[in-house]
Amino acid sequence: MNQDTEHLRLLAIFHYIVSGLAALFSFFPMLYMIIGSIFIFAARHGTPKPGEELPPEFLGWIFIVLGSFLFLLGIAMAICILIAGRCLSRRKCYSFALVIACIECLFIPFGTILGVFTIVALSRLSVKGLFSAATSEVPG
Repeated sequence: MNQDTEHLRLLAIFHYIVSGLAALFSFFPMLYMIIGSIFIFAARHGTPKPGEELPPEFLGWIFIVLGSFLFLLGIAMAICILIAGRCLSRRKCYSFALVIACIECLFIPFGTILGVFTIVALSRLSVKGLFSAATSEVPG
């Protein structure tokens, strides 16, 4: 096994690991959804103390929508990282893996490290040759 195939194999494994971490961390925005639900419940069923007002109900909906959006965005990113790892292991979809590696650089620290190493590995001509050889061997 030459060095390029070993690097691609390791990068694929690390993509699987970072995908799992991204999926795990995408559950944190659900705290916003819980807070929003508490605001809505308090606005509908709460009794204000003298001289105080209850939080408006729309504030709870803002929290719920924001939390849902961030959760779905995190899960979508985790799935894309997982697919990129699969592309690296099969040596297919070179452009997709490269674009996801660039996007991963935004997620400090694990995504940045993995993204930079993936970009460096995919930039080598020998690795590009592995991807083009894998696509030419596929029976059409």
